[in-house]
Amino acid sequence: MRIALIATVLNEGAAIRGLMDSIAAQTRPPDRVVIVDGGSTDGTAAAIRRYGDRLPLTLLERPGANISQGRNAAAAAATDADILAVTDAGVRLHPEWLARLAAPFEANPAVQVVAGFFLPDARTPFEAAMGAAVLPEAREINPATFMPSSRSVAFRREAFERAGKYPEWLDYCEDLILDFNLHRLAGPFVFVPDAVVYFRPRASLRAFFRQYFLYARGDGKANLFFRRHLIRYLTYLAALPVTLLAAASLSPWVLLLPAAGLAAMLATPARRLVNQWGKLPLPQKIIAAAWIPLIRVAGDLAKMAGYPVGVVWRLRHRPPDWRVVG
Repeated sequence: MRIALIATVLNEGAAIRGLMDSIAAQTRPPDRVVIVDGGSTDGTAAAIRRYGDRLPLTLLERPGANISQGRNAAAAAATDADILAVTDAGVRLHPEWLARLAAPFEANPAVQVVAGFFLPDARTPFEAAMGAAVLPEAREINPATFMPSSRSVAFRREAFERAGKYPEWLDYCEDLILDFNLHRLAGPFVFVPDAVVYFRPRASLRAFFRQYFLYARGDGKANLFFRRHLIRYLTYLAALPVTLLAAASLSPWVLLLPAAGLAAMLATPARRLVNQWGKLPLPQKIIAAAWIPLIRVAGDLAKMAGYPVGVVWRLRHRPPDWRVVG
């Protein structure tokens, strides 16, 4: 069984060594490593080439390619691989990552997709809060419905091709589209929570806002999660103003309702933070905890801003139906 590790990169000069060193340190080395550079201008491609004597490496330069186009190009170049293991720039792989992803395929030829997991690799109180606010813990995952990020997933080439590959017209949420199609065609994935990559959260509120704006724009382009977005608009643009007016005209006790809702929204991130903040000094723990409500609200506002932009794009461009029928 031959496994190709594929990834796309763009201006990852500050972090690319972490990824490449962790690929080179795998206990089960990949048979091929194919990386597509989307037109980096910061020396990323040159840094990758330095690993040519340590890895069975192919670097493809595709200026202007989006993530889907890059991943599909990498998959196409790995012609001799039976299994495609996918990860992202900006992560570090556990040394056993590929071995753990490969094990279910080796044990059962019927396995089509193996979902790995990812953990926050926080360096600051803000990043610790970010990880707790947006990344689930393994115990929160339902393996039967889990849709893995392409930071940590592997699939048989045949399943990947039957599922229509990554949708090249879509620049964000592309991995979800592939997941939905793979799930439809191949059934539940094998979930291996200890096939871990370490993912560094965004380092600032501005970077986080842009990230979630783009994610929501991708939802709008692909017509994903309409109900979730509708609930968010109704909460912020209808329920919250009505509650504030009621508190001003009737009783301030009405504010207990949004306070209870906010507490419920923050309970899970707070629990995760307590589990993850480790040896942070007490002042940094307090700072991290204070960031969580700001991050949650900023994420909601970013999604509210990004989703209609994607919807307008979809109505103007009429993209193809991404659903693949088996």
